Amino acid sequence: MRILLTNDDGINAPGLYVLEKIAAQLSDDIWICAPSEEQSGAGHSLTLTRPVRMRQHAERRFSVTGTPTDSVTMGLKKVLPAPPDLILSGVNRGANLGDDVTYSGTVSAALEGALAGIRSIALSQVYSKEGVGNNVDFSAAEEWGAKVLRPLLDVPFAPRTLVNINFPPIAACDVKGIRVARQGFHDYARGSVVEGMDPRGFPYYWFGLHGIEHTPGHQTDLEAIAEGLISVTPLQLDLTHEASLAALASRYQP
Repeated sequence: MRILLTNDDGINAPGLYVLEKIAAQLSDDIWICAPSEEQSGAGHSLTLTRPVRMRQHAERRFSVTGTPTDSVTMGLKKVLPAPPDLILSGVNRGANLGDDVTYSGTVSAALEGALAGIRSIALSQVYSKEGVGNNVDFSAAEEWGAKVLRPLLDVPFAPRTLVNINFPPIAACDVKGIRVARQGFHDYARGSVVEGMDPRGFPYYWFGLHGIEHTPGHQTDLEAIAEGLISVTPLQLDLTHEASLAALASRYQP
């Protein structure tokens, strides 16, 4: 089984090395094509206004001066000798839960793989303390990663779908299990824009994040993580709100 690894934290991210360890338990045919620098929050963006350059670091290990989407595209079109059987994106440093998946470069890399018709899975390690920098404990992901992935390797994925996995911010031995859960939602009223001044006297702005509030009791990915479980969430590329089609169509009837 050929596996392509990527992420949005960059080619040197600790989570990518964790993902290599996980993938090595599943296959010995592993390729890497990841952004050369961190691309967190890049979403499904594609580089169109400047050239993308690729660098080879070692056999089957490449980086791209672009987004996670660019990395998957380059991996499929320029790096791999044939399409992979599986694309794994991560392990992200931080959660990709609820509506955060729309911002996530990690999830979007898997989304790009799904668009190409390849089984694609995003993995993220939640952490609980702000200001931890790169000192994130990936033990839950490292210990449980292969256990979560193996059941997904032969289950049919519907066309244009992917799977999003999040590991709770606790020691591997304290993980209570795995729950398949729907995508939750956040209350983004807590967001803020922090203004500062650079040394040359020009203002700059930094998006601030505060405690996330969400509605409990809906068996979502958010609740699964809060309860010490690994969340496994199937996502689809079709964003159509089916229930609104008829109501909108009636507005245009003669």
